[in-house]
Amino acid sequence: MKRFLKISEEVRQALASGKPVVALESTIISHGMPYPQNVETALTVEKIVREKGAIPATIAIINGMLTVGCTAEEIDYLGKKGHDVIKVSRRDIPFIVAKKTDGATTVASTMYIASLAGIKVFATGGIGGVHRGAEKTMDISADLDELAQTSVMVVCAGAKSILDIGLTLECLETRGVAVVGYGTQDMPAFYTQKSGFKVDYRLDTPAEIARAFYCKEQLGLKGGMLVANPIPDEYAMDSDYINGNIEEAVKEAEKLGIHGKETTPYLLDKIQKLTFGQSLASNIQLVYNNARLASDIAKELAAIAQ
Repeated sequence: MKRFLKISEEVRQALASGKPVVALESTIISHGMPYPQNVETALTVEKIVREKGAIPATIAIINGMLTVGCTAEEIDYLGKKGHDVIKVSRRDIPFIVAKKTDGATTVASTMYIASLAGIKVFATGGIGGVHRGAEKTMDISADLDELAQTSVMVVCAGAKSILDIGLTLECLETRGVAVVGYGTQDMPAFYTQKSGFKVDYRLDTPAEIARAFYCKEQLGLKGGMLVANPIPDEYAMDSDYINGNIEEAVKEAEKLGIHGKETTPYLLDKIQKLTFGQSLASNIQLVYNNARLASDIAKELAAIAQ
């Protein structure tokens, strides 16, 4: 395993000394937004993590190496290549490594690689889940199974609102994954603060969340923990407005026969166009917000472990 794992010296030293580290994904760089905005956003997220007192570890596969702690040059490389970089979930990892090519990691693959490196906290935008109409298509994200088996805390703005959030929560419950609302009992819906569905637990401080995760680890309970952090009020979108645009985007995706791992990038891009860029602006701000919370939790978790 070590022959395929490349951990930056900064991240390696931080992990060895018990300092807080926050994992970050790379799909948002290659598939989330256009260049150079994708690179600027990724570097800003890293800056936020550092300002909060933690070490950022952007994860990707570069030249077949599972890279933990990408350099600014590597992030720029991923951003410039854009969709030419393969979107990689867990199942894709061995093939990308064997071909010695590049891969942008999703929530599932980022969790897996973070776990290999020993990183316990991961900040992202929103998780994948059960897509609308999944009773016919069976389109269910691998993120849910990864949360069931990989012991990494995922800090997000809830499930992406293009999904069936109720069924996503049911699947998480079946898999034994606890969903924590940060300062809320309502599951956030990515662009909006509320979905109408309840989380399992409301915890109001990073220390409480870190303590719960630490206890889960000490009790030998496998799997991750999902921390749902609502988008800040000033960046939240009107629920009726965004849901109307989502429904229009979903119908068009169905008409075009788009499915599988191409669905989410297509829908997010279509929604961005329908909202004249407002959804992308909200997406960026919620990622920043999640990076702040994840850094605070990572610091608390590091303090408990010492």
